[in-house]
Amino acid sequence: MNDLLSALAARPLLCDGAMGTQLLANGLHAGECGMLWNTEYPEIVSGVHEAYRRAGCNLVTTNTFEGSSFALARHGLDGRMAELNRAGAQNARQIAGDSGWVLGDIGPFGDFLEPLGDMTAEQLHTIYCAQAQALLEGGADALLVETMSDPAEVEVAVAAAKESGSLPIVTTYAFQKNGDTEFRTMMGTSVEEAMGRAIAAGAHIVGANCGTGLSFADYLELARQMVRLAGKTPVILQPNAGSPQMVGEKTVYCATPEEMAALVPALLQAGVRIIGGCCGTSPAHLAAMSCRL
Repeated sequence: MNDLLSALAARPLLCDGAMGTQLLANGLHAGECGMLWNTEYPEIVSGVHEAYRRAGCNLVTTNTFEGSSFALARHGLDGRMAELNRAGAQNARQIAGDSGWVLGDIGPFGDFLEPLGDMTAEQLHTIYCAQAQALLEGGADALLVETMSDPAEVEVAVAAAKESGSLPIVTTYAFQKNGDTEFRTMMGTSVEEAMGRAIAAGAHIVGANCGTGLSFADYLELARQMVRLAGKTPVILQPNAGSPQMVGEKTVYCATPEEMAALVPALLQAGVRIIGGCCGTSPAHLAAMSCRL
């Protein structure tokens, strides 16, 4: 645990960018399960990781965002949960090498906890424990609980991650803007509650990714709020490449690498310790950002 956290205390680190859009660019069809490529086309997945490493990224994220057995069941793949998560971590581990860190990606399970949904906290804990264990077996250095909107789900996921091993736990929420300066998750959770409950649950690094409809000025204001509310806990921010726009039937993120790179100095000044990218970002975006880190 101290390896990543001590490195982070010494210098800011660069996380990677989007995986899904990179796989789509390599032939994945919309609606298909990208996690299958961990075993069917591991050279393509590893190639994406390698491109981010060449761009200067210190941390690479496993291709396991929809890796819970609950999410995989939509594709009839819940029986292959352990295999696909282990393979995802192994692909990233091979590329990260001795000087990089692998974040084992745990995304939302895709439904609601009781009382809004049918899933109990105990059931979800078992699901997340199984995924976390498979990621650790594959070689993950830390576990990333990302794109969350419900702090109750965060608490379950962080508890499962802690139970699976003594590795660092990173937690990020997806925020949208509510008014001029207020940010909330889809579930209505404020930045203060989101940061506080993640830290209280045991997350070692907290922050945000994939903001809905946020400008770069919004991301900067969100960063300042998170750093203030997180206290001594390091903050990570992974902005999208601008707000999405529909071009024909495709969703396009129009921010250039230079535009994203221009945001980096201000984020560092605000106190963000890990900077990366989310939807629409590419190795070119991260390479430009690396030059400003």
